[in-house]
Amino acid sequence: MASHRPIGTAFITGANVGQGNLLAKRLADRGVRVFAGVLPGAPTDLEGDNRITLVEQDVSDGESVRKSAEIVDAALNGQGLDLLLNVAGVANIAVGVIEGVKMEEVERIFQINTFGQLRVVQAFLPMLRRAKAARIANYSSGAIIANPVGSGPYNMTKHAIHGMTLTLRHELAAFGIQVTSILPGGVLTGMSANAHANTLKTWHAQPDAVLAVYDKPLGNTVKQVLPDMLEKSGSTPDEAVDQMMAILDQPKWKPISYVGKDVKPMGLMRRLLSDSQLEKAIRSTFKIPTAKIPSPI
Repeated sequence: MASHRPIGTAFITGANVGQGNLLAKRLADRGVRVFAGVLPGAPTDLEGDNRITLVEQDVSDGESVRKSAEIVDAALNGQGLDLLLNVAGVANIAVGVIEGVKMEEVERIFQINTFGQLRVVQAFLPMLRRAKAARIANYSSGAIIANPVGSGPYNMTKHAIHGMTLTLRHELAAFGIQVTSILPGGVLTGMSANAHANTLKTWHAQPDAVLAVYDKPLGNTVKQVLPDMLEKSGSTPDEAVDQMMAILDQPKWKPISYVGKDVKPMGLMRRLLSDSQLEKAIRSTFKIPTAKIPSPI
């Protein structure tokens, strides 16, 4: 049971499907007035749920975000917004080793994952300030601890979100607005059910010249080790949402909130090990080969 002021209103980005979708339903079950940001034209099972107000929003489009904020502000009619869940994001753009990714795809994933969350924070903060003890949860990723190979641009976007969130904690403390950086681990969604096949496809979509260099040292890590670990240690969608709902019940938020049974041990390792020790452990776990550095003459 929550021991702080109950959440009365919430806005969730990326609520068409996935974690945002499940969170919208769970909050509505609690009697929260939920505004669900949904990508224009994208199908969602939230249509027809009279407990949830659908608000079209493309986080990569500044004008779309501005209009969505105006709609929510008008519906609140002067009241504040208690909770912002910044969930929207993608992971299937600019996949591959950093040397081979296309800059236009890198720019696209930043527009969605990083600048999208920034746009939403800027547009919705006036509503959050009107509420008493409002909260913002920005979705970063457990990838910022593991830094998995083949996911550099995605990882970069989530490091940026983490940095923005920690700064917001300082900037908004005077207004009583709590902010936390959500670090989810792997979640066993419908897409991840085909993790091996999907990873194989994206890895071999890289330029031949890049594959000729990287496939031998890193191919097994990307195509076998990482999908195996997801299937073995990933959380179910319900498990991940249960943990997020428990975080919402905490009276005082920590700077970082871990979601997922695979990422929580990494959080502990992050606190106990030096940077070099953590890096060594990750390379061992993910079977990343490391060439011996010759001794100086």
